[in-house]
This record gives sequence, C-alpha cells and structure tokens, in this order.
Amino acid sequence: MGELSRRSLLKRGAALAPFSRVLGANDAVRIAVVGVGSTVKIGGKGKADARDFKKIPGVRVVAFCDVDRANLDPEVQKWRDAGEKVEAYTDVRKLLDSKDIDAVSITTPNHWHALITIWACQAGKDVFVQKPASHNLFEGRKMVEAARKYNRIVQCPSGSRSPNGVQEAIAWARKGNLGKILYIHGVNFGARTSIGKVSGPQPIPPTIDYDLWCGPAPVLPLMRQHLHYDWHWQWAYGDGELGNWGPHILDGCRSAAGAAALPRHVISMGGRFGYVDDGETPNSHLTFFDYEPAPILFEIRGLPKDKSFLNSPWDKNQKVSMDTYHGIRQGTVIHCEGGYVVQNKAFDKSGKLIEEFKPTTPNLYVNFIDAVRSRRAGDLVADILDGHLTVSLIHAGNISYRLGKTVSAGEVKERIAGQKQLQNAFERFVDHLRANAVNVDKMVAGAALTIDPERERFAGDFAAEANRLARGTYRPPFVVPEKV
Repeated sequence: MGELSRRSLLKRGAALAPFSRVLGANDAVRIAVVGVGSTVKIGGKGKADARDFKKIPGVRVVAFCDVDRANLDPEVQKWRDAGEKVEAYTDVRKLLDSKDIDAVSITTPNHWHALITIWACQAGKDVFVQKPASHNLFEGRKMVEAARKYNRIVQCPSGSRSPNGVQEAIAWARKGNLGKILYIHGVNFGARTSIGKVSGPQPIPPTIDYDLWCGPAPVLPLMRQHLHYDWHWQWAYGDGELGNWGPHILDGCRSAAGAAALPRHVISMGGRFGYVDDGETPNSHLTFFDYEPAPILFEIRGLPKDKSFLNSPWDKNQKVSMDTYHGIRQGTVIHCEGGYVVQNKAFDKSGKLIEEFKPTTPNLYVNFIDAVRSRRAGDLVADILDGHLTVSLIHAGNISYRLGKTVSAGEVKERIAGQKQLQNAFERFVDHLRANAVNVDKMVAGAALTIDPERERFAGDFAAEANRLARGTYRPPFVVPEKV
C-alpha cells in the first residue's frame, strides 16, 4: 500500500504537532465520512450521516472513504451528479493527511473505530464516531486520552441522548420524584434471523481491499455469506447484539444509575438459540451489572414471541412478534419505590401515567458542529468519555459470556440465588426460550467477574483471561498504541 506519511509519522511516535485549522464564524466545517455502508442486507449509516450533516448550515461534506469500491463509487458519483465536490478515498490514512478536512464521521465496522479516532485526533481532526465507541475495553480509554491530549471534539452518539425526552425523564427520576431507585432494566426485544452457514471460506469480492478492511483485526478467511454487516456477530470484528443495541439503551441505564465508572461485578448468561449458523455471539443474552445501590439488568431476546413464528418470515414481523416490557420492546425502565419510568414517561405503581417528558437536548449532529466551533468538549451531549463508559459495560458483559460454560437453566438459577431482580428476569428469559422450543438445559452461564473500576481492569477469579479479552491483539501497522 506504499509508505504513507501518517503511518510513518506514527512509527516515529507522533512527535510532530498536528494540523488544525482555526475556524472563523463564517468558515464552513468540512466533514469526511469514513465508512459509506453497504446496500446488501442492512447498512448505509455513513450515507445517512452525510445527509444529516449536509442539512446543517455552514457544514460541507467534502469526502467519502470506504475500502470497498462497490460501496464508495456509487455514493461519490451520486453526490457529484448533484453538483457536490467530494473526494473519494479507499485508505483512511490518505484522507487524514488532507488539510482540506476538519472533522470525520466514522461509521466503519467496530474494530476500526478506535484506531481511526486516535489517528484523526493526532491529525488535528474532530471526530463523530458511531456506537459502539470501541471494540474492546482498552481501546475506549485510549480514545478518551487522544481526545484530551490533542484537544479534539469527539462525540459518540446514542439513542438515549438523542432529543427524545429520555434524559429528561432520567433526571426527574434521579431527583427522587418516585422515591428510591431500586433497579434499572434495559431491554431489546427484537427478533433477528440466522445469517446462514457456509461450508467453507467464501471468495473475497474483487472490489474490496480485504487486508485494509481487516485492519487492526486478524485477517481471517471469510466465513459468512455476507462480508458486510454480518461481521456484527463474529467476535473478531463485532460485539454482538449487546454491542449493537446496548449502547443506545445501556447509556440511559448508566445515566439512571448515576454511574461514572464500571461496576464491581458483572455476570451474563444466554446463548445463540433457534438456529445453527456462522454467528458466534449470543442472540439471547441477560447481563447483570452490580451497581450500588441500584443494579442494572440488560436483556436481549433475539427470537420471536413463540415457536409458531419460527417457520414464517418472523424477521419481517418484529413489531408484532415480540412481547413488550412495560409497553416497550427497546429501551430503559427505571423501577422506583413509588412507580417506574419507561423511556420518557413516568407512571405510578398502578400504571397510571404521571408525566411525559419533552426533549430539551439538541440534535446530536448540530450539537457536534456547535462544539467544533466553540472548541469546548463540555458542550457535547455525548462526549467520548460517556461513549467509553457505556461501551465498557458491553465489553464486560461480553467477556463474562465468553468465559462461561454450558450448563442447565437450573444450574444458572442456583448460581444467581440471592439476586431477586436477576432471578425474576431470568425466569421470564427462560420462559421466552421455552416458548420457542429451546432446550434450556444447554445455555452459557458466564463467569462472575470482579472489576477494579478505577483501573478498568478485572481482578480476582478469571482476571488473567478477562484482561486478555479486554484488549486487542493488533497487527502492524494497525496498532492501537499504549501511548496516544
């Protein structure tokens, strides 16, 4: 791929000062989108980000970057046909060398988020990085350190910080308006079908630089039908459904708990049920975060309401095929002494609506641009530190699962004896699996992990294995550095 100045600079320890343009009041903020997105299955977040930024006065989308020409070229051509002057890149390092770009929007697969964010900060660019912030626990802290060291504005948005009234409802509950908060329950009830199973390695499309696509991750044979999107369900590149929906919902849960660090303990349980495919991550997953005084539960149900849907196109019927929890399928429920909060609504103990909260938070894209202009990270609604703290929960839950063993539901129940909220949730979790004809005598009971929140490291039993999974193994030159 040639010797690139950014890579060479990093090899020398990033000793030189980055380029950073001082924006005047009338200067346009020039955005580049990294990761255009595929049109196969689900995808295209980069395209959506570009459209959202383009709507903001004083913002210009000036470049797109994607390692797959099949994704990149049509989008670039569409913008050029509309009269927009946009550059095209397949290598993000070349893009970051450009002095004609002020900020980047990162919508790549998870395993690239941290390195591009760090490189961008070193290059004097501000960053809007989609969830989850990082692919492992180590990376997230390095992203925060890079943002602070290089005085960069780095936003990591989530659904619970969007202008939807959720943060306002959380703040109201935390003031004690419903009495003491007992526990917080995040749920994602959304059926998702199999990704299929291949009989051997699949051909790499000729339009893609697969080595560059893998980047920091190992270059593995393509063992899935769709190269794009289905990486979510393989550990080398994605973080499963917990990493896919968790940031949107767990961010609200963490806010409700008032948690500015990891919990002392975490345990998870579940499995990949209902089909055998090339996915490695669980599609049904229950995780308990032992915060004091109010713990957090996060529950994923990836199967339909019951087995009657299994032989029908139930992925097309997600909105009718799943049960609800206090009226929602995806979101945060705060259980209090005198009632409960569901997303942006508060109810008394009888279920009577008390109050519905209107949003006061700004649009996150506009908020990012405003902070880019003010140069105050404190203006951000979703600063990278919050993105890191929330995704740390996700990594902890996934690590517990990955270090688990296959046992029966009865054995899991014995292990969690004494945790009332977790036991009740687990019973409902098992009932849902049984309704889908799942053998509940074979599920993963995750390791009960102890965490040192200050050091963001695991301690006690399983510490060595957990800390190994908490950071990546990188291949040069795509290395997330210890010192940013």
